[in-house]
Amino acid sequence: MNKSELIERMAEKSGINVMQSEEVVNLIYKKMRDTMVNGGRIEIRGFGSFVVKEYQAYQGRNPKTGEKISVPPKKLPFFKVGKELKERIDQSIEEGAATGS
Repeated sequence: MNKSELIERMAEKSGINVMQSEEVVNLIYKKMRDTMVNGGRIEIRGFGSFVVKEYQAYQGRNPKTGEKISVPPKKLPFFKVGKELKERIDQSIEEGAATGS
């Protein structure tokens, strides 16, 4: 599912128009982004959590030339799946295997 599909599905399920649904989705994305940019953690119970991991600078190599390069420190978003979601996915895989899908 992509963002536009989420907007359409939300509009259908909630009975609001697509423009209102888009505003809600954009607000949620913006708040999540702002929280992570400011070093915050987002936890959605039963789904998972989003955190920002910090990586130190290190010496790497250019794979083409073999030349040593300095890789600067960086921060990257990281998603950790929640227990309930993991169990539901595992269960659906097991059910699919049992039915031969």
